[in-house]
Formats: sequence, structure tokens, C-alpha cells
Amino acid sequence: MMMDTVMQGLKAPPKVSGEKPQVGHMEEFGVNFARFLMRCNAECGELAEFNMGGQPTILMSGPEAQEAFFKTLDTRLSRAAAYQATVPVFGKGVIFDAPEDRMKTQLKIQVDALRYQNMKSYAAIIAKEVEDWIAEWGEEGELDFLDEFIQLTLHTACHCLLGPDFRYKMTDEFKSLYHDLEKGLQAIAFVDPYMQQPVFEARDKARVRLQELISAIIAERRANGERKYGDALETFMSGTYKDGSYLDDNEITGLVIATMFAGHHTSSGTATWTLIELARQKEYANEVLEELQALFSDGRELSLEALREIPRLERFIEEVLRIHPPLVLLMRRVLEDIDYKGSLLAKGKTVAVSTYGSHRNPAFFPDPERFDPHRQKPDTLWAFIPFGGGPHKCAGNAFALMQLKSIFAALLPRYEFELVDPPESYQDDLSAMVLKPGSPSRLRYKKR
Repeated sequence: MMMDTVMQGLKAPPKVSGEKPQVGHMEEFGVNFARFLMRCNAECGELAEFNMGGQPTILMSGPEAQEAFFKTLDTRLSRAAAYQATVPVFGKGVIFDAPEDRMKTQLKIQVDALRYQNMKSYAAIIAKEVEDWIAEWGEEGELDFLDEFIQLTLHTACHCLLGPDFRYKMTDEFKSLYHDLEKGLQAIAFVDPYMQQPVFEARDKARVRLQELISAIIAERRANGERKYGDALETFMSGTYKDGSYLDDNEITGLVIATMFAGHHTSSGTATWTLIELARQKEYANEVLEELQALFSDGRELSLEALREIPRLERFIEEVLRIHPPLVLLMRRVLEDIDYKGSLLAKGKTVAVSTYGSHRNPAFFPDPERFDPHRQKPDTLWAFIPFGGGPHKCAGNAFALMQLKSIFAALLPRYEFELVDPPESYQDDLSAMVLKPGSPSRLRYKKR
């Protein structure tokens, strides 16, 4: 009772203007939600409440609010309740649809799949995929690199997660099914992922068929007995719950899909933006090239050890992640009333942080729209959050960074790149939850 009395004395977060009957702010959110979230922060400050298609949502902006968001326990701020849109994609009983103890076990198994021993083999796999990719390029040419990186990162993710046999048997059907799953995570899915929509029907059919394909691999591997594969699927198949039971085919398929999203879905956009920025930031690109030529001029292999320390390339990629963060919005559902600095975060509401807005905070990133890999890092961990933060920081971030470093360590010493279209025409596509450049993203390449 005393707690209820204390909560009653708290003030409500300020509300964002422009709410419309029935739809709230959903129309503006759907058109360009990154810019909408920046408007929320500019208008209301640290806390800003808006109506996401009937779901009251509070944007938390600035390092203090973002630290509270990332460090508050799951018992008070739930990821699972906020990300129910992923349930039809990952599958029933998988991650955000699993009981708390099983979800924790599944996430631990996912992290194990990206452990150091596996990562060592993944680096060599990615290097080979890049070599195969550029083998037919010739002396010069022109490509839409968004399409190219979508294909390349799908190949590397499949190869690392499901093994070479599946990778080289991978059909156009698999690629089509995976893209149908991706399309099922449109913004409207976070309002109601089960409404009658053609994209959701295609998503559900794709999930069923993908499980059939992956179950066939699982059955084949079980028939092969003790053979070791050293990939993520082997880790998923050998993982167990506390009672000693193994994950079933549905759970294994869900973890494969979830990990592929971490290893492919965001990496393709980040890789494309990295190449675009290398082409239009010539001074910084030359610094990166000099570093790579010094490191790999003697024919050194692209092993995990060789990729560990490439500071100029790393800082360049970090600046790409700042200006073009792969996930624009991170969300939690409030499970019990929370007092945040005298304001009420009420049970049942959603709270969110915007990586896009945080990375454009001029208090921590002066002249934020200017690309500058030499800029000083903020003195707080909670301003630069491309992979989230706290106990739930993205498990795939190390894999993603290794993949990006592998790609550009192989590409840049061999080819130089220039933009086909005017530099200012390369813009973020802000119509989806995952950030990528608009299509086409055309560049010319020429052998050095």
C-alpha cells in the first residue's frame, strides 16, 4: 500500500504532439520512425510518451535513461513481452516465447555457438567466402553492393551456422524463405504480428518449410553418429536444459534463425554502408588501406588472430555503426511500476531507446552528422549503443565485427571503389526496423 501511495505521487512522462484518433502516432512512426523518435526527444526531453498503434510507449533518451533501460532487471522490464513480433519468426517456445529458465538456457547455448573455438574456424570460412565472391569480378565493373552483401552475408552465416554441406546445397528456395521471414518483421508486426496480412502468411509458410529443411540436416547428422562439425548447428544439437533433455527440432530451428538474423540481417546493411563511406571518405579510406597493406602484404592469412588488432579499420567501422546503427529501436515492456527520477514508468507500457537518436546527441558527438573515425569516444558507455548494452548486449556483436573486418581486409588491398551516383544520394532507408542504405547502392570497382 505504501508503495502504491509513493507511485501515485509520481508525474507522468510528457506526451508527444500529433497523436491521431485510433492510430496514435503510427502513421508518422511508419514513414520514418528514426526521425520521429528524434522529434520525440527534441520536443519532450529525456522521457517522451507516444502512442504506437494503441500501445503507450515511452522513449528514454540520454545516457542516464539508457543506462537505466539496459541495466533494469528482466523482472521489471521484459524483452520477451516487447518482442512478441519475433515469435512467429523464431517459433513457438523459442527465446521470447519460452519460459524464463528455458529462454536463459537457449540464449546461453546461442552464445556458446559463437565462442572463441568456433570463431576461429568462422574467420577462415568467411575469408574463403570472400575469395569465392570476388573470383569472377575481373579487372573492373559495377555492382549494386546492397544486393551483393545480402547474398555474401547470407552465405557466410549459412556456412558458419549450418556447415559446408548445407551451404553448397543451399538453393534459391532457402534464400526466398529466409527473406519471407525478414519481411515478417515490419513495424506493424510490433503492434500485432498475427493480423491477416499477405506478408505474415508468407512468413508463417516460410517458417514451416525452413524447419523441414533444417530438420532434414539434423536427421542426417544424427545418423552420422560421432562426426564433429565445429559449427553452430552442432552446438545447438548438443545443448541441453537443466533436466538433461535436448532441444527439439523446432527449438534448434528457432535458434538457427535467431542467430542468422544476428549474423546476417544487420551485417549486410552495415557492410554496404562501410563500403559507401570508404568510397566517399577518401582521406580516411587511404589510412585504412595503408594499415591493411602493412598487415597483410606478406600474404598473411585472414585468421581470427590476424583480425584482432586492426585499429584504423575498427574505428572506421565504429563510425559507420554510429551514423548508421543496424537496429534503430530497442524495446522492453514494463512489468511493474517504476519510479525513474520522479516520473512513473507504468506497468503495461513499453519503454524504448533509439540508437539512431543517441548516436546523434551533440553533447556526446559534436557535429553528429559529420563522418569522423578520429572523433573522441564519449566518456560514458551508454551514449554509443549499436549493439545494445548491459547483460543483454547482442550476442552476435563479436561475430558481426569479425565478419566485417574479414570482408574489408580481403577487399580493400585488391580493389579500389568509387560511387556511381552523387555522394548525397546514398541515404538510409528508414522504412524498416533494421537500418540499411536505400537501393540501389551502386559502386564501381577497379583492380589495384
